[in-house]
Formats: sequence, structure tokens, C-alpha cells
Amino acid sequence: MFNSIEGRSVVVTGGSKGIGLGMVRVFARAGANVLMTARDAPTLARAAEGLNDLPGAVSTLQVDVTNPDSLAGMAEVAAERHGGIDVLCANAGIFPSKRLGEMTSEDMDSVFGVNVKGTIHAVQACMPWLETSGHGRVVVTSSITGPVTGYPGWSHYGASKAAQMGFIRTAAIELAPKKITINAVLPGNVITEGLDGLGQQYLDEMASSVPAGSLGSVEDIANAALFFALDEAAYITGQSLIVDGGQVLPESAMALGEM
Repeated sequence: MFNSIEGRSVVVTGGSKGIGLGMVRVFARAGANVLMTARDAPTLARAAEGLNDLPGAVSTLQVDVTNPDSLAGMAEVAAERHGGIDVLCANAGIFPSKRLGEMTSEDMDSVFGVNVKGTIHAVQACMPWLETSGHGRVVVTSSITGPVTGYPGWSHYGASKAAQMGFIRTAAIELAPKKITINAVLPGNVITEGLDGLGQQYLDEMASSVPAGSLGSVEDIANAALFFALDEAAYITGQSLIVDGGQVLPESAMALGEM
């Protein structure tokens, strides 16, 4: 049904765990050559184990998205290893909880430095190769938190995710003449390592708030990113896709009780 992305060059930031690691697996399974990046070298090395048997090649690189020079080096390494860059998955993000009354300027700078500036600098670093590709794709991992919903303790995180959406809408206009699209996936509650240790009761309560009746998987988000990377998505840019099992749809918890 769709053209293959086999052999294309993909960069994934924040790729050593969670949604990023899911993206690495899904793209490599589709035959793409993936540069998996993260700032923690040991975590990156552990994540790379077991990925050698996928159709696409997976290599790793330690990268700090808060450092533009590190991102510039990432783009150069990706181009050197895979002959260019066709897809950037700007996935790196942090979500420390801090209530508004306790939040410091440093707390805000930390979240915006990774989630917003890290995204923008990653796009800037990869732009020359994405343009040369002729079918360049950028997929930003945003969230329902901020653009659609809110949650106590995450006002700075939500603001950063809403800022990403503002960024892609203007970036899409500037990138369009270069044959580069930029879109965002907005995950809802997804099973990741961050939920480890919360207990089954907590997970069940989270799942009960989702009309689909379960939490999403990292592959659910990665498959949406893969769609945006395909040739068939060439006429879609500056858009967002919520992947949440219907989580944002109920007017209230009572609506689910009527099921």
C-alpha cells in the first residue's frame, strides 16, 4: 500500500528508551538506517543490544540536545554513516514534576532547554541534509499535555509542548520550499520505563480513563511517526496527530461510566 523507506537515513534524538527507542525499532524494522542518540552513554549502549537483527542498520551516538555543537556533530555523523539525512525524529524531552508555587527559573530553563530549544536546534542542524534528500521529514514528539490537556505539576512541561506546536506551524512554511515537511505526534498515556514501580493498580486506573481501555505502546506512537516519514505523507505539513486511544474525548469520567 505504501512506498518503502528502506535504506533511508533516520536520526532519533532521545532514542535510548521509551517512545524514542520504539521509533528506532519501528524505523529499523522498516529497513531504514537509524542513528540512535541520547545523552547518557551507558543507557544508549544497553538500548542498542538486541537491535542488530533488524533489517535496517542501527548505530549510536552520545548527543546532548541542549548543546548546538553536539547536534551539529550528530548531523555530520548521520550523513557520514548513512549518506545523508532523510528523517529527523526530534523526540528528546524531559518531564520533571514541579508545582507552580515551587517552580524556579532554573526548572523552567531546564525543561525549555531540552524540549523547545533542543527541538529547534536539532532541526537547524539537520536542515542542509534534509533539503538535499528531496523528501526530508521532521517528526516532533509533543504531547496531549499542554496543547490539549493539563496536569498538576507539569505547567512548565505543558508550556514547552505547546511551544513545540507553535514552532512547527511556522517552520512548516519555511521548510516547504525545501521539500521538507514537519509534523508532530501527540501521545497520551503510554507504557514506558517511566511507569515502572508505580504498581498495577495505578496502571489500571490510568487505563480506565482511556476509552480504548488500555494504555498505548511506544510502537503506537512510532507507527504514527513512520507514517509522517513516508512519501505518501508528502502533502502533510505543520500538522499534529493525537495518538491516545481516545483519552481526550470524554467530557468527564461519567462519560466512560455510561459505556
